[in-house]
Amino acid sequence: MTTQLNNSALHDYLLRLADSSLTMGQRLAEWCGHGPYLEEDVALTNVSLDLIGHAHIFYQLAATLSQDSLTADDLAFLRDAHEYRNPIITELPKGDFAYTTLKQYFIDVFNLHLYQALTQSSHEPLSLAAKKILMEVKYHLKRSAAWLERLSLSTEEAKSRIQKALNDLWFYTPELFETDDAMNKLYEQGVIADYAELTTAWSAQVQKHLQHCELELPNSGWVATGGLQGEHSEHLGYMLADMQFLQRAYPNCEW
Repeated sequence: MTTQLNNSALHDYLLRLADSSLTMGQRLAEWCGHGPYLEEDVALTNVSLDLIGHAHIFYQLAATLSQDSLTADDLAFLRDAHEYRNPIITELPKGDFAYTTLKQYFIDVFNLHLYQALTQSSHEPLSLAAKKILMEVKYHLKRSAAWLERLSLSTEEAKSRIQKALNDLWFYTPELFETDDAMNKLYEQGVIADYAELTTAWSAQVQKHLQHCELELPNSGWVATGGLQGEHSEHLGYMLADMQFLQRAYPNCEW
């Protein structure tokens, strides 16, 4: 007997994917005009545009499952911070270049394994989206992994900044793999990835590269949580105030 797909659960999961990509893309966009040099400034902006494009895909898919006839723009620009479902790491301020590089690397490795798994989704629109996005994610990871190695194995100043970023960001990464009952049901139906397997694959790849870069993992401690339930840092509210201003000030405006 075929189990009926829970559209509400899938809608919420698509928002998780979209919100994560949008907030990460928005933070990277803040580097436009502020990169360490012109070529890297362009690269950061291109990755930002890719991530915002990924968010658009998932918002469009979520909108088709919405009971309120919402559009992708409505989902991006007319929800408040407590309605966003991204992990907290994606909304954190961009920090310095080392901080951005390490955060992007963590997300890129996660996205690589996530979208590889989602290409096998039993929900065809999600599978097709993952196949398209995966090609870009591979480039993102190649770039961030190379920069992480370059910074870690160069000057003492660069390495100290990367290590400082690691000491801070490491405790935000477990939230990437949090699940709930609705997600577990989607996994049982073959719709989404096995997040336990994602954890194992991510940890193995990340720790191997960090060891190669001669970086030390911080001791265990506080772990971030709550973003996937709408409990965010203060940073998200400020980000959304900037990002959503035009649409809220001039409702239904179009480019």
